[in-house]
Amino acid sequence: MLRTRFAVAVAAMLMAGSLAQAQDVPGIEICTHETNMARRTGCLQSNINYLHELIARNAMMAQRRLDAANAEIAALRAALVNLQARVNELQAASAGKPSDR
Repeated sequence: MLRTRFAVAVAAMLMAGSLAQAQDVPGIEICTHETNMARRTGCLQSNINYLHELIARNAMMAQRRLDAANAEIAALRAALVNLQARVNELQAASAGKPSDR
């Protein structure tokens, strides 16, 4: 789903970029001005390679963030288990003592 959204966004940027004179998307070249089909194909392939690298880099960064979040969740769960054990100990100690009232 993320790839689909990304592909739609890139397609929209490429379409908008073909109407503009300047390069609007860093790393993406406007290939419509090429009249030589070999050069146009090379330009498009360059754009495809760039986008594949960008997707791979973004996926790697997202996986790193996900791994960090999972590690934090595991640490928080361990802390919760320790706190729950401590609460149970305190409740057990409190139940065994006579009331001060």
